[in-house]
Amino acid sequence: MADADSSYDLAQAPRFLDELRKGRDLVQGCRLPSGGGRILPGAMPRLHRWWDNPMFSWLARLWFHAPVHDIHCGMRAFTRELFDRLGLQCTGMEFASEMIIKATLSGARIGEIPITLSPDGRRAHAPHLRTFRDGWRHSRFFLVFSPRWLFLLPGVALMVAGIAGYAVAFPRRTIVGVTFDVHTMLVASLALIVGFQSVLFAVMTKVFSIAEGLLPEDLWLQRIVRRFGLEKALLAGALLSIAGLALLALSVEEWRVAHFGPLDYSRTMRRLIPGVTLTALGVQTVLSSFFLSILGMKRR
Repeated sequence: MADADSSYDLAQAPRFLDELRKGRDLVQGCRLPSGGGRILPGAMPRLHRWWDNPMFSWLARLWFHAPVHDIHCGMRAFTRELFDRLGLQCTGMEFASEMIIKATLSGARIGEIPITLSPDGRRAHAPHLRTFRDGWRHSRFFLVFSPRWLFLLPGVALMVAGIAGYAVAFPRRTIVGVTFDVHTMLVASLALIVGFQSVLFAVMTKVFSIAEGLLPEDLWLQRIVRRFGLEKALLAGALLSIAGLALLALSVEEWRVAHFGPLDYSRTMRRLIPGVTLTALGVQTVLSSFFLSILGMKRR
């Protein structure tokens, strides 16, 4: 397969076929010097040459361990068996990335051949590629196909920040002349709730993608699901909610003792904010557990 715009030398096709005959499932061309390729003057816009293609190819190696240096090269060869197995879905420029990423995740044997990119030979119309539109579509595809980078890692970072906020705000610590109090607890609670929801989204996306055949089975995720299951997750969510509701009840009791009048908010909010946070986390856990069970159901 190659772009029909005279930018690739189709006389190089036998090199690709030879690699397939040696047992490769997919053979990718490489135009970039980092992979031994060559780009003739005027063959590629500078932004694409020095940023877009190297950046997306680097992300493919980092996030998905794709063994290629030029993920967007339009000249490649693949077996019919691999093409049928991948079930490619994209209809835009990100089709090139989808093929490489899915092939990598499925364990396909991938090779790379350095090639030369020549200037576009079309004269009837301008190239279809749009830098920012297609760049965004590729970015979106990379993120959606990698829940770890889109949801999991940002969520974990937020939760760690939230726990750190509680560690300094709950005992009302003063560090370098700065006192951390209930306002810090409120922001820390926001980080915990949003971070926890992001982690849940990562798990949901992974389960759905595996069920739909978009991603291969994940042994680590299977172990987590088997170990905890719906019932244990529901129990954990219920315990969190009960703890939160207990703190909220103590806050109401304190208000009652004050004859429902003014309160010392610096003291009252130290119970109220954790109570709201634990209740929210518990409810998120319960609802998400049911939803994950639905996503994991086998469909005919």
